[in-house]
Amino acid sequence: MNDDFYQRMRKDIREWLQSKAGKGYKWSEYLLLAPDLFHLLAKLAMDKEVPSGEKAKIAGALAYFISPIDLIPEAMFGPIGYLDDVALAAYVINSIMKNCDPSIVTRHWAGEQDVLTMVQQIVDVGADMLGNKLWEKLRNIVQ
Repeated sequence: MNDDFYQRMRKDIREWLQSKAGKGYKWSEYLLLAPDLFHLLAKLAMDKEVPSGEKAKIAGALAYFISPIDLIPEAMFGPIGYLDDVALAAYVINSIMKNCDPSIVTRHWAGEQDVLTMVQQIVDVGADMLGNKLWEKLRNIVQ
């Protein structure tokens, strides 16, 4: 009951991936990154080295994570609903890596994987993961 958003998200995703429906899910590796990407966005939002234009994108991505209304709502689809949040977070973080020193991103990363590699992989498979139309809609949210 006292879990914060980050903890609830991590717990929900892990439980679902251990369930019959979630076992062997194709995008599980990226789905498991959702809590860490949310945490990273929150840290980047407070970093003084991140330009205000990038912070606006971050704010949008954080709001999207928290909002119950998005392209793949968690309330309807369960933890699979975090896939669009993951894709949007990766797209925004990729923008930061292109427009700033990537070390800003890596110093705030709490995950185990190489964040620069994982973000690029998610951006590369975004259309496959979500479908072309949803991927385009997400990218248009940021632009």
